[in-house]
Amino acid sequence: MNRPATLCDIGRVDSVSRRALFALVFAGGVSSLGAEIAAARLLAPYFGASTIIWANTIGVVLVALSIGYWYGGRLADRYPSDRYLRLVVLVAAVMLALIPIVSDPFFGVVVGAFDRLDAGAFVGSLLGVLVLLAVPLVLLGTVTPWALRLAISEVENAGTVAGRLYALSTIGSLVGVFLSALVLIPLIGTQRTFIVFGAGLAITAASGANLPRAARVVPVVLLAALFLPPGVTKPAEDADRAVIAEAETNYQYLRVIQADGRRLLELNEGQAVHSIYDPGTVLTDGVWDGYLSLPLSVLGRAPRSMAMLGDAAGTVSRAYGRFFPETRIDGVEIDREVTEAGRKYFDLGTNERLTTHTEDARPFLRRTKKRYDLIALDAYRQPYIPFYLATREFFALTKARLTPGGAVVVNVGHPAGQDQLEQTITRTMLTSYRHVARFPIEDTSTLLVGSDVPPDRERIRRYSAQADAELVPLLGRTETALAPPLSGGSVYTDDKAPVEWLIDSSIVRYAAGGEGG
Repeated sequence: MNRPATLCDIGRVDSVSRRALFALVFAGGVSSLGAEIAAARLLAPYFGASTIIWANTIGVVLVALSIGYWYGGRLADRYPSDRYLRLVVLVAAVMLALIPIVSDPFFGVVVGAFDRLDAGAFVGSLLGVLVLLAVPLVLLGTVTPWALRLAISEVENAGTVAGRLYALSTIGSLVGVFLSALVLIPLIGTQRTFIVFGAGLAITAASGANLPRAARVVPVVLLAALFLPPGVTKPAEDADRAVIAEAETNYQYLRVIQADGRRLLELNEGQAVHSIYDPGTVLTDGVWDGYLSLPLSVLGRAPRSMAMLGDAAGTVSRAYGRFFPETRIDGVEIDREVTEAGRKYFDLGTNERLTTHTEDARPFLRRTKKRYDLIALDAYRQPYIPFYLATREFFALTKARLTPGGAVVVNVGHPAGQDQLEQTITRTMLTSYRHVARFPIEDTSTLLVGSDVPPDRERIRRYSAQADAELVPLLGRTETALAPPLSGGSVYTDDKAPVEWLIDSSIVRYAAGGEGG
């Protein structure tokens, strides 16, 4: 019959190697926070990588570790045994390695259940992290208090030992974060990252004495699992949609879909298409076309120079090469692998006047000394809006980089019928520009043009007389739909820009059947 251990039992664990316990604590720290980073990457193809998804992931990790600390202390007092601790760690190692293998069928069910909800990303990602990650992290949370119980042989040294163990656990967590983000995920992918953490943990745990023989096999099995092919991270949903390329970049999950004779670039959860390639035309019947027509309402001509912030795979720059071949374009894209996909699958290199830059949009604008007739922004689309590209300070920077009479065009994505984000972006733009006009080009996208020159339909009409015949219908549509800005909203600043809150409230209203504001 088991009984609680007492201080008299401490002598029975004096022989436990502190060095081996310290290694176990360090490995537990590496695996727990490394798994957190890898989990966010695992979720991204299905639910995205917004702040809400990260909040779900971090929240579940912290709660799971806290439960582990609490329960680990109780287990340590009841079973002050190095053998039991190592067996628990081996179970956690196996569960970590299994996460990416079981995640695909599990997420398939979750996505099918929650995709129809506009809050599905929040609910689905929370459920996903809870089911897949919570239990192994609870087990890993038990390691430090359990090891502390085993390592203390004299009460006088308890503080010193505890400090060392928690320092090792924290340092291990730091190593796990950078090892996962900077080395393992870019080099071997998410699936093998989980398996590496599981295998490393299993090797450390299996090095102890008095373990069953079967326990020694666990590290070997997990190392062998590294040779399992990752396969398609997220299969195409329809039979007529084929995945022709996919990659996990330093920033996101990327895949190229072949559908109906066109190629589509999808990022993260795939709810939005970020670039389109049609071998028969450069026009898309989508938001990208508006970057050709809307600037004419201010300039009355093709821009001589343009900065395309969020160039993705080059849909807009390719269209400019066809209709406005004299326009010099700086295409700015933060993710180098997206640009490479554009060159390989989307004909990105056909525009000889395009210069690509692998850089974040705002640092690029701050660094460059160039001035542009047009600055086009397609770097955010709900729910992925970098707040620093939606503030008064950012739009002041865009104005400082425009030629006299130049224009900025912004793509504002939003749930159908929800105008709160557009109202806020409009009001923020008006702190830098005298005039803002809108072109509601899609139910879920509105293009805003800001300038000190009032946008005018007549300029589009005059240009239509000399335009390429293929472009004329788009110009007519833009001329008809050009409208004054929406009122309302608030001004966002670098200090206060609650983009996530605004988008989440819009999604909730949309899901509840509310109307736009």
